[in-house]
Amino acid sequence: MAPTALLSVSDKRGLVPLAEGLLAQGFALLSSGGTAAALAAAGLPVTKVAEHTGAPEILGGRVKTLHPRIHGGILARRDDPAHQADLEAQGIVPIDVVVVNLYPFRTTVADPGVSWETAIENIDIGGPAMVRAAAKNHADVVVLTDPDQYPAFLDALAAGRVDGSLRRRLALAAFAHTASYDTAIASWIEGRLADEAGSAEASEEAATGGGEPPLRLELPLRQVLRYGENPHQSARWCGEANVGWGAARQLQGKELSYNNLIDLEAALSTVAAFGYGPGAEPAAVVIKHTNPCGVALGDDAADALLRALDADRVSAFGGIVALNGVVDRAAADHLAGLFLECVVAPSFSEEARQRLAAKANLRLLELDPGAVAAAAGRLQLRSVLGGVLAQQADDGPADPEAWQVVSDRQPSAQEWRDLRFAWQVVRHVRSNAILVAQGGRTLGVGAGQMNRVGSARLALEAAGDAARGAVLASDGFFPFDDTVLLAARHGITAVIQPGGSKRDPDSIAACKANDMVMVITGRRHFLH
Repeated sequence: MAPTALLSVSDKRGLVPLAEGLLAQGFALLSSGGTAAALAAAGLPVTKVAEHTGAPEILGGRVKTLHPRIHGGILARRDDPAHQADLEAQGIVPIDVVVVNLYPFRTTVADPGVSWETAIENIDIGGPAMVRAAAKNHADVVVLTDPDQYPAFLDALAAGRVDGSLRRRLALAAFAHTASYDTAIASWIEGRLADEAGSAEASEEAATGGGEPPLRLELPLRQVLRYGENPHQSARWCGEANVGWGAARQLQGKELSYNNLIDLEAALSTVAAFGYGPGAEPAAVVIKHTNPCGVALGDDAADALLRALDADRVSAFGGIVALNGVVDRAAADHLAGLFLECVVAPSFSEEARQRLAAKANLRLLELDPGAVAAAAGRLQLRSVLGGVLAQQADDGPADPEAWQVVSDRQPSAQEWRDLRFAWQVVRHVRSNAILVAQGGRTLGVGAGQMNRVGSARLALEAAGDAARGAVLASDGFFPFDDTVLLAARHGITAVIQPGGSKRDPDSIAACKANDMVMVITGRRHFLH
């Protein structure tokens, strides 16, 4: 009896060459619906499932492969006499290869206007059942779920090397395929219910009786990286190919590294705080080890970039630069003489690309800051102790209307501008975070110290004499008045902080005694 291959695919890439290869190895082809039509159109001999089972497709095609002559042929163990007796008694032909990929649910629901009915109709039932059955019985049945698997399988088949190892790898891919599919369905339904209820919280309560829903993750492998944070650590980049960073267009330079990706995320989230697209005030950010070492606004991209670089040129060495506007020739001139890892911006002019082409290792990426923000969603994930922490992103806009001036002196117009700028940036600095700024530019940054006054010393020393007349922002409250007193000695005229310390009165009194402004925002911005 000739071996039998069952083919039923939505993605028809490579279908005809695969079928031709199977026929060349003596297989009979069994198929249904559009797959059978495609094979017949190519002039290949194929038996339709309905002819094989003796049962017509019903319910508009919803039921065609859900039949004992299909699943019995897939699930029968070849080494079990009882299974073989059942096949003979029922006249069931064993199926040796199953080639199935599923209805394009993800593609269907990618349309934001898709109806509930259309989405549900694109949930495959028979396909996953066949894939799981074949993967379960992989010792006797080869299961293929991705056109990229076809060439290697045909090579192995021709060489007589379809062994247990290959079968197990294909079975793993099959189970991952159906798991990913179910995750996509569950996630879409959960999101749609949230929209219908008016909020995610209301939907979750309705679906789970008030409990939190499980965290569903399905992240396909995008790239194996050269290494992780250090050369001895292996690393992978997982995520949809055309979502978030996957949508970036790399114009030149080496492939992105693990550390590049982390720093780029920090760079884009920081520059996005100043807006992007037409009408956005030009902004530039220089990131080093996830912290901004220079952030500035300017008259245009080149001006903003020059001011950001001048904030701390020592730290900018080997850094990441992000801009919220077009990199033109003037901006490229500021970059050409520097050693940088990456530059990311919504676009680069042709003149800028020509100017930077000589720096072959410099990575240039075109990506709108909003693309990553939109793709990232509202959920942030972090692995910890064998599990995952999930939290809402700290990306809400500042609300100056809720801020309180608690000092005797009110901020001047310039101080208000500087305080708003400093508050936008300090939330992107690792805690404990202190930032000194003036005139739409950072002057000094203190990050990640074990005590707040230590971060303040670093920021104020970096600012030097420029701290006189500048403002200081703190991501958390002042536990003592020491940071305010230190700021006063360096000539700081205004501070902004969340407030909430039992010793707030001490810090407020220190401001009053030194004729300083203090603004309390009521919102902390720790970043770990």
